[in-house]
Amino acid sequence: MPFIYSSATHISHIFSPVSLYNMEYENKLPESKYECLLFDVDDTLYPLSSGLSVECTKNIKEYMVDRLDIEESKVPEMCARLYTDYGTTMAGLRALGYDFDHDDYHRFVHGRLPYEYLQPDAYLRSLLNSLPIRKVIFSNANEAHVAEVLGRLGLEDCFDDVICFETLNTQNQTTDAPIPTTSVVGDSLEPVGLVPTSPIVCKPSENAFQLAFKMANINPHETLFFDDSIRNIQTAKLTGLSTVLVGSSQRKSGVDYALESIHNIKEALPELGELVNKSKDVRKIAIETPVEA
Repeated sequence: MPFIYSSATHISHIFSPVSLYNMEYENKLPESKYECLLFDVDDTLYPLSSGLSVECTKNIKEYMVDRLDIEESKVPEMCARLYTDYGTTMAGLRALGYDFDHDDYHRFVHGRLPYEYLQPDAYLRSLLNSLPIRKVIFSNANEAHVAEVLGRLGLEDCFDDVICFETLNTQNQTTDAPIPTTSVVGDSLEPVGLVPTSPIVCKPSENAFQLAFKMANINPHETLFFDDSIRNIQTAKLTGLSTVLVGSSQRKSGVDYALESIHNIKEALPELGELVNKSKDVRKIAIETPVEA
């Protein structure tokens, strides 16, 4: 009688030939030099062409005018500059002394987004689930936004942990140093100055990365980081992470791999593609091969 072993099998089968057979194949699962895959969310797990980020920027500019009484003609340039300097316009506004409720800001900026722009991504879901490596979200956005995006994409159960605005910005967390500004000089990263300190912790601040490593128990030297922002990627590289720039095929300083789309993981990173294929083969043999009890 054919018998397929599973983890629910009675304990009396632990040392049976069936158990030993499956344990042998489980031990042959391929190993990777990465113990963790660290992912940004917006414009990384879905393409910039979705249009969601454009709507988000519109909401930020409207908030600056309506809630903070900033002159409308100054908002576009100011918004872009603060995003460049701080990683988020929100962090930049706080650095300049604007005082506002963070939850109100997130409700205004993210709560009104047309999330229907995002559709379930069955291919990415299958791809993520096929990678036998721990997967963690690392986003500057608030928890509700991250949850909504992952839900719309059908990826809500594909990750082991989430680092977001709330986890980085508890009441007792503050940025303890100015954010370094870097630029590409030749083939290396060179510091070019500091921007005023923000009370908000977020990428590309190195402090944000270090907090994320601590909170999620991540070893940066064994982790592959995916993000669409070159500033985030360059800081990530300085912390010891291996880096993947998503949304561009052009490698720049600080970028180990460059992908036009997150869908291209297997093609652009052969090691992960091989890991997926070997993992599927091993599972297929271990699960489908009948063994006599």
